[in-house]
Amino acid sequence: MAMTVRQPIEPSAEHPITITPTGRRVTVTIGGTVVARTDDALTLQEASYPPVQYIPLSDVDHAVLSASETTTYCPFKGDATYYNVGGVPDVIWTYQQPYPAVAEIAGRVAFYPDKARIELA
Repeated sequence: MAMTVRQPIEPSAEHPITITPTGRRVTVTIGGTVVARTDDALTLQEASYPPVQYIPLSDVDHAVLSASETTTYCPFKGDATYYNVGGVPDVIWTYQQPYPAVAEIAGRVAFYPDKARIELA
């Protein structure tokens, strides 16, 4: 069976992606427990989607993480893997080898806002 080679799609005027320093402290709480806190977040703004905070994995409490079997693909960013936090499945996603257009998010994770409380101060 032949492997399909996925071709990255570059961000464009029709589908822009910008990555900028958040410049604020980001605290992530799940089930009342702080699981991440950083002053080094990046805000990724993709097209008309809500902005996403990408937090260094080193600023996440590793004691609460467990790897998930879930994977997804984004033609703009690459292959994503997921983490569970406590009993909450697939709360976090990360692009371990993001495409060059979004290389800044390597080593960073993002949290689903419907599963985690993300506060900027």
